[in-house]
Amino acid sequence: MIFLIDQWLNCKIFNILSFRIIFSLLTSFFINLFIGPYVISYFKKIQNFQTIRQDGPIRHMYKKNTPTMGGLLILVSICISIFLYCDLYNIYIWYVCFILLGYGLIGFLDDLKKIKYNNSRGLNILWKFFWLSIISIFIIYIICSNNTKNISIELVIPFYDKVFIKINYFYIFLSYLVLVGTSNSVNLTDGLDGLAIMPVIFISFGFGLIAFLSSDITICNYINISYIEKSNELSVLCSAIIGSSLGFLWFNIYPAKIFMGDVGSLSLGGSLGMISILLNQQLLLIIMGGIFVFETVSVILQIIYFKIKKKRIFKMAPIHHHYEIKGISENLITIRFWIISFILLLIGIISLRMY
Repeated sequence: MIFLIDQWLNCKIFNILSFRIIFSLLTSFFINLFIGPYVISYFKKIQNFQTIRQDGPIRHMYKKNTPTMGGLLILVSICISIFLYCDLYNIYIWYVCFILLGYGLIGFLDDLKKIKYNNSRGLNILWKFFWLSIISIFIIYIICSNNTKNISIELVIPFYDKVFIKINYFYIFLSYLVLVGTSNSVNLTDGLDGLAIMPVIFISFGFGLIAFLSSDITICNYINISYIEKSNELSVLCSAIIGSSLGFLWFNIYPAKIFMGDVGSLSLGGSLGMISILLNQQLLLIIMGGIFVFETVSVILQIIYFKIKKKRIFKMAPIHHHYEIKGISENLITIRFWIISFILLLIGIISLRMY
C-alpha cells in the first residue's frame, strides 16, 4: 500500500527495491516483537497450550503449558508487510499469499482440534492431505493457465544448467510434490525449540537473493537462474518472511515461550515451496532445505523398515527425537542443525555457478 501511494504521489522513495526489502524485514520483525508478549499472555489466559506426544521424549512434558499457534503471529506480520511494501499488482505476490493463507487455515483447524480434544493427532491425516492437495492443484492450475503462451518452462538444475520442460502432467506433479512435501517437512521438523524457524530464514534469504537477481536478464546470462520478469518483487516478500521469522524466534528460542503450531509450519513450508516454483528453483529447494528432507526421510525410513522388519531404525522419528533420546541436549541438536542448514544454504548459492 505504501508502495502504491508512493507511486501515486510520484515520490519514488519506495520505488527503490532495496528500501522496500529492508523496511519489509524490519516491519515484520518489530510487529512480532511488539505484539508477541500480548499474544503469549492471551493464549496462556485461554489455555491455548501445546499438546505433547505421549510417546515422545519424557523431557518434553515440561512444555505442556507452553502456548501454541504462534504461527498466527507470523502470518499477521508477513501479511502486514506485504500489504505495506509489495506491489499488489504483481501476480507472484498473490500466488504466494494464496498458499500462505490457505495452508495457514488448514494448520489453524488442525491446531484447534488438537487443543479441543487434548491430543496430538489433530485433523484426520487423509482429510489434511486432501485439502492441502486441493489448494495445491488449484493454484498450480492457475499458474499453468496463465502461462499458456509459453510452450515450456525452465527447470534449473543445480551445478548443471537450465533445461526446458513442457507444462504437462510432470510439471504439475512436481509442483504438487514441492508444495505438499515442503509444508509437511517443515511441520515434521518443528519439534524442538527454534529448530524449524532458522532453516526457514536461511532458505528465504537464498530465494530472496535469487528473486532480486532474476529479473535482470544480464545477470541471468552469467549465473544459473531463470530470467523472470518482475520476479524481484518476491525478494520483498522473502524479506517479510525473514523479519517475521526472526521476530518469532525471539520468543521461540530455547526455552520457548510459544510454539508456531501447524498454522505456522504448514504456511511457511508451503510459501517456500511456492516461491521455489515461481523461480524455477524446485531442485535448489531440496539442497537448501536439506534439513527438512533429512527429517522427512527419517520418518519414511522408520515406517517402511518397521512394516517390513518389525524393528526401528531410529529410537524415534523424526531424527531430532532420536538424538534427544540418545541423550544429546535440545540446544545442542538445534544449533547443530542450524549450522548444517547454513552450510546447505552456501552450497545452494554455490550451485548458481558462473558460466
